[in-house]
Amino acid sequence: MLQVARFKVDDQARWGVVAGDACIPLEGRYRTTGELLARGREDIAHAKKNGGACFPLADIDLLSPITEEQQVLCQGANYRDHMIEAGMDPDSKAFNMFFRKASSCLCGANDAIEKPAHVKLLDYEVELGLVMGRDITSPETFSGDELPDAVAALVIHNDVSARDVQIPQMQFYKGKSYRTFGPTGPYLTLVDDLLRKRWRELRLALKVNGQTRQRDLAQNMVFKPAETLTEMTHLQSVRTGDLVATGTPSGVAMQIPSPLLVKLVQLLPEKRRWELFIKKQESSGRYLQAGDLVECAIATEDGILSLGTLSNRVEVPEEGN
Repeated sequence: MLQVARFKVDDQARWGVVAGDACIPLEGRYRTTGELLARGREDIAHAKKNGGACFPLADIDLLSPITEEQQVLCQGANYRDHMIEAGMDPDSKAFNMFFRKASSCLCGANDAIEKPAHVKLLDYEVELGLVMGRDITSPETFSGDELPDAVAALVIHNDVSARDVQIPQMQFYKGKSYRTFGPTGPYLTLVDDLLRKRWRELRLALKVNGQTRQRDLAQNMVFKPAETLTEMTHLQSVRTGDLVATGTPSGVAMQIPSPLLVKLVQLLPEKRRWELFIKKQESSGRYLQAGDLVECAIATEDGILSLGTLSNRVEVPEEGN
């Protein structure tokens, strides 16, 4: 398994190959994730084979391995149990729900998640990210259960969401795009034959302050990567280095009200309706607060394949920052 980190040293962003608890810097400089994957393969292989001077991982600041120049494309409601908890029927879903996030939301594996002062319902969503390995500018059809050859790497993404923006304002983009709402990393795990075949065995897990909130297998996606990329490329172009986040398992903080309650509150004025929604959601005590530690991990049960861990603490920035 080959993993590549993006990190900061002497106020400069560098790329390097992860070797145990150290990082071997690449000789070349690559401005974007796309440039790294398009031009840096030999550089990566050379660093892995020959080694060289290393930086201890404990001494460097890990940056998001997806750079801001790339697209952040997302799937909504793509795990069976999550669809059920959201009041949907996974067996009747015939198409993906796609949306986008601002790439400026991306942050590193250990960076703080900044909770805007006006946000009351801050939610978490661990997701398996596909990193594209080539440009696709016309419709393509992918098939089979293995990862498509167009996927160069996998990564962990936490699709942090302000539900009191996303739901009342009907704004997926706005509710999920605040700066730091996209912890991503810690590394690019490059796809090899083993990962291509065993990706379905990857288990996604998310903890808040040590308590497990989400846990499911990648195989329980409703739309697998081949189906997803087929539908997506018939809709739009994707570029080398772009991130496709494939949806989250059940266990998010947001609770969907019963159909009867929904019908009743529809009779209320809109402002009052959303006030009650926010009050009810807050009462669950599951939403993220300042000081909470959110940990995301994706790995097979036997530990042979591991994408690493995100560890992000929630902070409320001072007014004006």
